[in-house]
Amino acid sequence: MKLRPFRFAAVCAIFAVAMLVADARAARVGILSNLHASETAADFAAQVPGHTFTAVDTLAGVPSLASLTSSFDVLLIFEDGTYPGATTVGNVVAAFANTGRAVVLGTFYEQDRSDGPPVNSPHSWGLLETIDPNTTDGEGTPYAPRTLNIASLVAHPLTAGITSLFSGRFAGGNQAKLGTIVVGTWTQPNARGLSDPAIAYRVTGSACVIHLASAPSDPTIGVAGMEFGGDFHRLWGNAFDFGAAGCIVSVGSPGVGLNPAAIPTLNAWGLALTILLIAGATVVRRRR
Repeated sequence: MKLRPFRFAAVCAIFAVAMLVADARAARVGILSNLHASETAADFAAQVPGHTFTAVDTLAGVPSLASLTSSFDVLLIFEDGTYPGATTVGNVVAAFANTGRAVVLGTFYEQDRSDGPPVNSPHSWGLLETIDPNTTDGEGTPYAPRTLNIASLVAHPLTAGITSLFSGRFAGGNQAKLGTIVVGTWTQPNARGLSDPAIAYRVTGSACVIHLASAPSDPTIGVAGMEFGGDFHRLWGNAFDFGAAGCIVSVGSPGVGLNPAAIPTLNAWGLALTILLIAGATVVRRRR
């Protein structure tokens, strides 16, 4: 059957929108850590569909900004044990975020934060600390069970499909900064007796930094059903989806966070769709 001109234009528009959604969801994720980066990349590759995951051992060396921006759309940063290279890593990751690409943080990021527990001899994450969502609570990861407070969840792309989450030892110990959007908290308070953010993000200029206060390496260092459980992989998948989409949620939704760096891309797609529709309408008029 031959498509009429206006139907052809509509099909083109639908196809373009579908391609936009696909591009926004598929991300090349770089996993930067001084330990368990490879195991975490392998676990996510098996459990989190729609993205590719590549381990980057930051103990072996700090990648350049050019190598990160050419290879990855989203970065995941965590550590297991503090190390002097954290400051340099934090500086280059902050520069990556300021290009408009999303960064995701996971436990034990807080151990090397400059306000982390003195017992850890923190080195700081440098400029990344100026745009990250949370400070520590002064003590960091409590090494005690944490369960997600379901009543605290805000309807948001980061919380889509999340009905439960827990960690046996490797979660919590943070406090949200002013301007941070918290869309879920742990049931247990932090060391200061305040709300402990489990799922949060912050947009600063072009930078979007998401913090999931749980260890992304839980499956490599713990046992399912004991050390971690619930919608663990769904939550990390949501973070990579949200980051790949430019940290944008629809206007009027709770927790709106528009990343200005994504606006030119959206405008370009909007212009392309408009041209398609106008072209289709023009063809219809000429055939009458």
